[in-house]
Amino acid sequence: MTNENSARRILLGRVVGAFGVRGEIKLESWTEPRSAIFKYQPWILRSPAGVETELTGARGRDTGKHLVATFPGVDDRNVVEAMRGTEVYVPRSALPPPKADEFYWVDLEGMEVVTTTGQVFGTVSHLFSTGANDVLVVRGDRERMIPWVRPDFVLSVDFDAARITVDWDPDF
Repeated sequence: MTNENSARRILLGRVVGAFGVRGEIKLESWTEPRSAIFKYQPWILRSPAGVETELTGARGRDTGKHLVATFPGVDDRNVVEAMRGTEVYVPRSALPPPKADEFYWVDLEGMEVVTTTGQVFGTVSHLFSTGANDVLVVRGDRERMIPWVRPDFVLSVDFDAARITVDWDPDF
């Protein structure tokens, strides 16, 4: 992993509204399981206006329908409603190292993607999940969407060279 990746921030969730009248917060989490978001602190909260603050001590519970959080010093529904849309980030370094042959998507972003014949497709813009498999979005001369299916389409990931080798038809 490069120093650039270790300094990056990872978006883990977002404030989606108030829960009750005592300042509890409905939180959307993209961690798995979703309640794992509370393991990665301190958080960097980024308001929709771009104002950033650091937060430590957030707690929460999974109600089944919602993830409900409490933030230190927040005990009013109106304060929570003003926070709607606030994003929750953590430094990439706060996440545990991935297991062997696993990757954090953010670590793949920006890597060069080449074919087995050496043709450069471009760089990884982002990844997304379809439910059936994840998809690598590569932007270069055009945008390509390559299923993250190893070893059928994604042959290798070389962090030292910042390169992903794929077996993919350039015309597809």
